Amino acid sequence: MKYPKWIIEDIKKKKIDFYTQSIAIKTDDDLKEYKANTICYEAKCPNKGRCFKEKNATFLILGTICTRLCKFCSVEKGKPLPPDPLEPSRIANLVKKWGLSYVVFTSPTRDDLKDGGAEHFAKTITEIKKISPQTIVEPLIPDFKGSRESLRILILAEPEVVSHNIEMAERLYPEIRPRADYKRSLSIIKKIKELNPNIITKSSIITGLGETIDEIKKTINELKENFCDILVIGQYLNPLKESYPVKKFYSVDEFDILKEYALSVGFKVVISEPLARTSYRAYELYKKANQ
Repeated sequence: MKYPKWIIEDIKKKKIDFYTQSIAIKTDDDLKEYKANTICYEAKCPNKGRCFKEKNATFLILGTICTRLCKFCSVEKGKPLPPDPLEPSRIANLVKKWGLSYVVFTSPTRDDLKDGGAEHFAKTITEIKKISPQTIVEPLIPDFKGSRESLRILILAEPEVVSHNIEMAERLYPEIRPRADYKRSLSIIKKIKELNPNIITKSSIITGLGETIDEIKKTINELKENFCDILVIGQYLNPLKESYPVKKFYSVDEFDILKEYALSVGFKVVISEPLARTSYRAYELYKKANQ
């Protein structure tokens, strides 16, 4: 499906920022120096230029190889390497160097690890808070196979926000996310609140995979029923030619309608824009959720 002209123009502008803005170039250099991976690269995020020029990035811990076979994601699939024990401190030092008030980091799904990587997440949070105590931390986590114990390990590190993405309507899971489970992902968000009701929960939906508006609304309702506080809705853009194809491009008006619906069912904060992603304007959403 041909990309709308306005999406192409917006992405081109952000790419120009990435290659021409001195801060964006320095951000990229710092990532290489600290051997820090980012989901910005691995998922081919369209907002990379904007974030890099603001000296920000969404870190990717636990390597760049995922153990699952989702068709909508460009992260490499295969057999990952063992966790790097020095990675949490490198990420923390870069957070301090950049003077970040707010940081988001995520990981590939690591089904090869007994705890799904929860301990490594917790160590990264702890290291950040140790050397940059003013920084608000938002881990964007995989489902840890639904393990309550893995979530407990994460929560004990005291992140302010925990994100877990539902991604899409339940009907699409068998075809696009065959090793994931819709209801398990809903339960992750609920368990976070059960373990610590003060933590802000967040999730994202991507549109354009063949779902109906009613299916999006059903997903919104079920996220709210499972105690999700912040919702992000964005347009799916197939990152690779072999990725699952875009079935529809939603208009700005349609995104506005979805935002109003989510607010009407009780979400604290909603961002619904074509290029919105989980870490997009994350600090701003956090502050709104705390008002």
